[in-house]
Amino acid sequence: MCPHLMNAQRPQSIQQSRASRANIRRTREIRRRQLRRRRAAVLTLLLVLLVISFEVLKPSHHANAPIQVTRIVKSNPYSPLPSPSTLDPLFHGAPASDGHWTPAGRISDHTSTVFTTLLHLPDQPTVAAGVAWMDSKLLVARLYSGSYSPGGFTWKYTAPVTPEAAKTLDVAFNGGFLMKDSKGGYYAEGHYADPLMNGAASLVIYKDGLIQIGSWGLDVRMTASVVAVRQNLGLLINNGKLASNISSTDTYQWGSSLHQVVDTWRSGLGITTNGALVYAYGPMNVLDLADVLKQAGAVRAMVLDMNPAWTVFATYKPSAADGLASAANGLSLLPNSANGPSRFFTPSYARDFVTLSTR
Repeated sequence: MCPHLMNAQRPQSIQQSRASRANIRRTREIRRRQLRRRRAAVLTLLLVLLVISFEVLKPSHHANAPIQVTRIVKSNPYSPLPSPSTLDPLFHGAPASDGHWTPAGRISDHTSTVFTTLLHLPDQPTVAAGVAWMDSKLLVARLYSGSYSPGGFTWKYTAPVTPEAAKTLDVAFNGGFLMKDSKGGYYAEGHYADPLMNGAASLVIYKDGLIQIGSWGLDVRMTASVVAVRQNLGLLINNGKLASNISSTDTYQWGSSLHQVVDTWRSGLGITTNGALVYAYGPMNVLDLADVLKQAGAVRAMVLDMNPAWTVFATYKPSAADGLASAANGLSLLPNSANGPSRFFTPSYARDFVTLSTR
């Protein structure tokens, strides 16, 4: 072949070779993109199948699972709980009025927030325990701290109740034992007066003013929404069952009884399955206290303070709906209690207590 002709064909051959390589590269790129799209589609499908499998295989509640207490959420905070049902008396022959609820305290949005009743005790037929039912959805809880109990800090919320707080105050009742006797801890206003103990019966108050009761570390634990924790011994009632170590003759294990009197004044707080609170107090043994709280519907409950000087439960009902709560318009649940509505307005009162106020 003529050399000149060969030299003329070389550029054309090079151009064809380059075009061929470019086509190959484009083809490979297209295939890579298609492969990436297929992989993405497969991964999406796998994720969808994983979510569906989780929902289908998620364990359901077993018939023998522990009773769950409703944690009320803020989706509808002003919707009242159903009014409490009449309680059965504790024994045959008890007064006919036992267990019949009477409205007490303030009215919130035309609804009673608190109901009270009496339950006479089978081993002391002439003695009655005072029982209160409180609508936790209509009330805001607050833990007040004392300079003596728990001590340790200069507290913002301490006795006496201020006029500002008295505008909505509905209920107030005693706290727990002195910290040295409580076998538990105390947390309020961002401070630990005593370290919280796992397994201790705990009254927990959240930012939204709701209360929960349970065993610390199991039923309740520290979260960003917890504003106060008051611990006192172990749970008196758990999952609707009384603690196995309760005795009608106990004067020490469930709190030191003044002068070793079995039927000393005692108090306790429980929570029902729908989140209502039930409080009970009066001169009785610890088994009676547990029976009364269970009869009132508590599925979890704890003991609070005891002995005549420290148990107190008061409701407040000013003549005007927006009136200030005071000792004058307060009412003790049990008129024979050594302490009454004035206690929480006394500057010298140095122990912790709990208030419930209308929202």
